[in-house]
Formats: sequence, structure tokens, C-alpha cells
Amino acid sequence: MFFRLAEQHRQFVKDLVMNLQALAIVLENRGYLASCYTCGNQMNSASFMVSLSNNHLIRFLVSDYGITWTEMHEDRELMKLEGAEAIAQLQDLADLVKYRISKTREDAKIMVSLLKDRQKRSGIVPSVPVRG
Repeated sequence: MFFRLAEQHRQFVKDLVMNLQALAIVLENRGYLASCYTCGNQMNSASFMVSLSNNHLIRFLVSDYGITWTEMHEDRELMKLEGAEAIAQLQDLADLVKYRISKTREDAKIMVSLLKDRQKRSGIVPSVPVRG
């Protein structure tokens, strides 16, 4: 039973890494600074980063050891999520990207605002108060 679960987890991480790579490509094509780095060809870990606007950075890390979403503004950590909550936040970002054509100052403001609204509705509290 545990060998099967371990293999399912490895496949889950691999699928997540491939999706992060695709998301980084889509974001880059739409004018955002985005990257997704992996270690080797095994696809067992990745570091995904995107800059939504000046001084607003999202970092998503995935490995066998865990999954983390970190959102930063002006080099201060606003929010850090792990596990299923981190993946749900990543899905929110992907959903927002679907409806935005390119990076403009207004699009970036809308995207950040929508992320904040979704965080509030889901009960996620930033680790540092956000100035607005």
C-alpha cells in the first residue's frame, strides 16, 4: 500500500512540475516576468516565480518534501501557504491568467486585486498587513 502511495505522490509532483512549466511559458508570452526551474530531468522538484507588478512577486516551490506558495510585496512576505491551500492559490492565479490577454499596468492591478479578493473570501489571512 505505501509503495503505491509513494508512486502516486511522485507522479503528482511530476504533473505539477509540468503544469508549472506551462504556466510560466504562458505568463512570459503575455508579458510577465516568469520562470520555472527544475533540478535535472526527473521532474521531482521545481521553483516557479512570477512578478505580477513592480515589487509584487509570487514564488511557488514543489518537491518531495512539500509544496509552498509565498507572496511578497516590496521584499516583505505577505502570505505563505502550504499543501492544498498553496495549490488552490496557484489554481486561482491560473484562472486569472486565462482571462487576461497581456500585461498592462491596469491588468496587473486587476489581477492583484482579484487575488486579494479571493484570499479574503477563502479566509486566508496575509502574514503581514497589506497597505492599500
